[in-house]
Amino acid sequence: MVLNELIDYDTLRVIWWALLGILLIGFAVTDGFDMGVGALLPFVAHNDTERRVVINTVGPVWEGNQVWFILGGGAIFAAWPPLYAVSFSGFYLAMFMVLAALIVRPVAFKYRSKRDDPRWRTTWDWALFASGAVPTLLFGVAVGNVLLGVPFHLTPDLRSMYDGSTFGKLFGLLRPFALLSGIVSLSMLVMLGAAWLGVKTEGEISARARRIGTVAGMIAAGGYLLAGLWLAFGIDGYHLVSAFVPDAPSNPLASEVAREGSWLAAYAVRPWIVIAPIMGFAGIALCVLGLRANREVTTLLAGQVGVMGIIASVGLTMFPFILPSTVDPHSSLTVWDASSSHKTLFIMLVSTVIFLPMILLYTSWVYKVLWGKVTEDDVTGSGHSY
Repeated sequence: MVLNELIDYDTLRVIWWALLGILLIGFAVTDGFDMGVGALLPFVAHNDTERRVVINTVGPVWEGNQVWFILGGGAIFAAWPPLYAVSFSGFYLAMFMVLAALIVRPVAFKYRSKRDDPRWRTTWDWALFASGAVPTLLFGVAVGNVLLGVPFHLTPDLRSMYDGSTFGKLFGLLRPFALLSGIVSLSMLVMLGAAWLGVKTEGEISARARRIGTVAGMIAAGGYLLAGLWLAFGIDGYHLVSAFVPDAPSNPLASEVAREGSWLAAYAVRPWIVIAPIMGFAGIALCVLGLRANREVTTLLAGQVGVMGIIASVGLTMFPFILPSTVDPHSSLTVWDASSSHKTLFIMLVSTVIFLPMILLYTSWVYKVLWGKVTEDDVTGSGHSY
């Protein structure tokens, strides 16, 4: 009764849906530029000293940025258990590749400079490239598959079962629209990485990054526009046929869902959500213009706004769905029927209110302390560089 008097169950569900989006956006705008820098490494740095400069722009901060990824995974596990169970079982090979890449990344950071051997260092440089490019691409592929719908159904006892022998395999995930989503993801974070290098480096490294980032930004904008048209005219959307029961326990099979129409019908029901794609296009455009004009901090901020807008547009367009089913729409997971209990969500919210501001303050302090450009003199004259 006390919990109901403070925050009702359905409000808590919406809060945690929004918090999950915030955590994913926080990961994309922080660890995203880390991965973008990794993907750019072989192309913006042409010798060992330049590569060390590029690596040292993210070396001191990437571990702190990855906290957002851990928080997002933890939030899915604790706040949305059915989403965690269904998505991880269907995307297990892609998830394995992402985790393998994220495991290789710290090893590459730590081991690269242990030996003064060109072949040794080149190997770890390509490992850093793969650990940036592969997760970035696969995250986008995963989002594309979610928008297309996933071939699972729930048994009466709510066990998830996948239909089709190819979906759980990696190539089964590489559907055309999903690949387009992966290209958008990769290109926008390469753009963000280029904007970061524009802030943290100078000379030829910065110039090369700006040239590549400009092209990546245009690819991201074009891919995002094409994905929107594809959603409008080529992909069926989902909607709730029966209204959800307020404060009811989570049970996806209790909802009646239809697969018809377009995902973009959400913009007629909730016109205010158009702010998200506007942020996406405007942020990317301003970032590209900033890269061409050699502006620094404002370019990075514009790129982050663009990334925020693109990610937010997916969540707002799909609401209240978080994982639709193609083989049995009634098994689709929504905000109203795939969450943990009222008590669990409330306790987690209290913890988040306490600890999330601490994480933000610490992160801000770290960036303030480490602000400034990384030069060749810094990496050649310091024993603490990567």
